[in-house]
Amino acid sequence: MIEGILIGLKTALSFKNILMVMMGCFFGTIIGMLPGLGPMTAIALMIPITYGFDPATGLILMAGVYYGAVFGGSTSSILINAPGIPGTVATSFDGYPMAQQGKAGKALAIAAYSSFAGGTIAAIFLLFAAPSLSKVSLAFRSPDYFALMVLGLTAVSAFSARGQFLKAMMMAVLGLMLASVGQDTLSDIPRFVFNNMNLSDGISFVLVVMATFAMSEALMIILRGTDPSSAAKAISLTELGSIKLDKDETKKTLKTIPRSSIIGFIVGVLPGAGSTIASFLAYGMERNFVNKEEKEKFGKGSVHGLAAPETANNAACSGSFVPLLTLGIPGSGTTAVMLGALLGFGIQPGPRLYMTNPEIFWSVIMSMYIGMVILLILNLPLIPYIARILAVPRTFLIPMILFFSVTGIYLMSFNTFDIFLMIGIAIVATGLRLYKFPMPPLILAFVLGGLMEENLRRSLLISDGSFSFLWDRPLTAIILVFTILIISWQSFLSFKQNK
Repeated sequence: MIEGILIGLKTALSFKNILMVMMGCFFGTIIGMLPGLGPMTAIALMIPITYGFDPATGLILMAGVYYGAVFGGSTSSILINAPGIPGTVATSFDGYPMAQQGKAGKALAIAAYSSFAGGTIAAIFLLFAAPSLSKVSLAFRSPDYFALMVLGLTAVSAFSARGQFLKAMMMAVLGLMLASVGQDTLSDIPRFVFNNMNLSDGISFVLVVMATFAMSEALMIILRGTDPSSAAKAISLTELGSIKLDKDETKKTLKTIPRSSIIGFIVGVLPGAGSTIASFLAYGMERNFVNKEEKEKFGKGSVHGLAAPETANNAACSGSFVPLLTLGIPGSGTTAVMLGALLGFGIQPGPRLYMTNPEIFWSVIMSMYIGMVILLILNLPLIPYIARILAVPRTFLIPMILFFSVTGIYLMSFNTFDIFLMIGIAIVATGLRLYKFPMPPLILAFVLGGLMEENLRRSLLISDGSFSFLWDRPLTAIILVFTILIISWQSFLSFKQNK
């Protein structure tokens, strides 16, 4: 492990990679602040840029964007009660009331310290957990991987917004359908190409991501007819107040950070859970930990209520890399995008990544801590100035998103068909979003579709075409039992809600 850490440090501390971490953190922070965008949109915009880099550098840049977006998402939650990303919704419960009380600077400082501590503690957990899980995961076979991917898709769908389980599963099926477009990997027979040679190589992952997140988000802002920046234009640099915490506030923050870090990391490791669930769970748990007097302050500007979700959502970010790096299963919609990017580099995340590409494995872990330090240095002194970015009018924001989306896709393939296909998928995605269909299950299914098919076919070949492989191995059977339990529970909740 010491050797791996040294390899990771050597890779992460190179001038180019430190520059990538800084760029990722900076742009992630800015994009995370802008309501409606988020880490998936940010990473989608970065993918075309990373294709000129080596895999380690590309992943370091995307990781920086990821935790930078989560770090920055709290700013809009606190200042204008408009969460930049879903993972910072719980932050607004006490952050915004604190800002209304003239303590916006303190609220932003607490969020910055909590985010730094949560991310750092989780990075340490990742340092020890990932190699151990990597060794355990070597016991996995094709049937186990197939079952694990089914569980991952089900879990992502189950953890969608309340009452959206069926919609999420439908989006997962749609993602699998899109993944099946193109030539069959075994027989080379074209599938679902509709006599169009442009589809023979399948649909580009980057195209789908850019269409469903970046471009559809721009269309959603237009259709909503609201300008998220309008509330921020009234913010004065002098209204933020002091960022210095007193002794009592420091004590409360330090009490909250350890337990919220543990909760966040554990939830982040679970495939499909993500930072949103981690932040809400930590917020609810923290309310049970504090005394009666502090409990009454929740929702009115509680330090505990602000520190808990901010710590947990950043810890969950680090935790979500555990299943990605060790099993090749994304822990969230954002890491699903990263998985697609890694596959584009020709790198297969999984149990052998630890041995075949140690520089990628360890450099990502090491860069996380470096990124957290950079984010703290970046955010604290620049809090008053970065807050003004929220006032960017949508008349500038929308054209920028559309320009980078179209340019990025064209520069990757130099094919105008991809541009028209992206616009078509973006329009369909926008329509689905208007009817509250979640996008992460679609992306996750699209990424995992090829791997699921490969492992299913391999399992069927091993078992002579019999589906007995689903219960022959105890590990496969246990994973599938968990999947059935999740589906049954969600079906029961849906039935109960409709009744």
